[in-house]
Amino acid sequence: MSQPHRTGPLRLALVGMGKIAHDQHVPAIAGNADIQLAATVSREGKGVAGVPHFRDIADLIASGIAIDAVSLCTPPQVRRAIAAQAIAQGWHVFLEKPPGATLAEVAQLQGAAAAAGISLFAGWHSRYAAGVEPARAFLAEAAIRSVTVTWREDIRVWHPGQAWILQAGGFGVFDPGINALSIVTRILPRPFFIADAELDFPENCDAPIAARITFGDDHGLRIAADLDFRQEGPQSWDIAVETDAGTLMLHDGGGRLVMPDGTEPTPVDALHGEYAGLYDRFVAVIRAGKSDVDIAPLRHVADAFLRGRRMIVAPFVE
Repeated sequence: MSQPHRTGPLRLALVGMGKIAHDQHVPAIAGNADIQLAATVSREGKGVAGVPHFRDIADLIASGIAIDAVSLCTPPQVRRAIAAQAIAQGWHVFLEKPPGATLAEVAQLQGAAAAAGISLFAGWHSRYAAGVEPARAFLAEAAIRSVTVTWREDIRVWHPGQAWILQAGGFGVFDPGINALSIVTRILPRPFFIADAELDFPENCDAPIAARITFGDDHGLRIAADLDFRQEGPQSWDIAVETDAGTLMLHDGGGRLVMPDGTEPTPVDALHGEYAGLYDRFVAVIRAGKSDVDIAPLRHVADAFLRGRRMIVAPFVE
């Protein structure tokens, strides 16, 4: 059953202490006066000095430490089972992206959270980049002609030693690529669907290392996405939207917005302001007594696997 309302900071356990937890979640939590980091949980990752640390969520539950919410930063393949245990405790749940390994898992968690009367939050961090909401406001009034997504990064730089990401259920290049889809589904005023896709699978992996996807909508809009985990040198996290007023550009994963007239109304933040916004939203969702789980980006990834042609490429060796 859900916990009664209490005053004071949200007592939060951070589960899965890998790179993203230490780089982004821990600083964002420390900077939020409405959240107290009460515990960390990880089989392999290091904890935080002065904070109780547990090997798994069962040990956390058995400890009796007072917890109000959990933030799950584990690989998606194991996230549903951990979230289900948290929901059974009446703890609010923050799901790192992607919110689950499958659509059915997320639907099950939504039902369980609703039945328990707790809040479930799917955290699409790229939507909180500085340029996203101003871009959305502009595009709501513009005639959009085409969209081009270029999301190319070096897996060895951003995911060192993370073999799970190229295993079945690890999403492969869609782990970063879903960030682009979370932005596009936010800034465009109409829904869209996959028209064609090619997915490059290394011959020794079960998840794609690159993908080329074409989307469309009922009004003739064409959206082209080029996703690649093999980029060396400069990295590319860019979205170009051709409109009747010119080209709107989102660079740095949405952190830098360049309007068609060349002006830049948002500061260059380069991926470092998003998680503060996520945790502000998580607190607001809990206080409002509701959930916030948008599956649109995950649905497009699932459709790419359903619709895409499988191309076998050279093996990946880190």
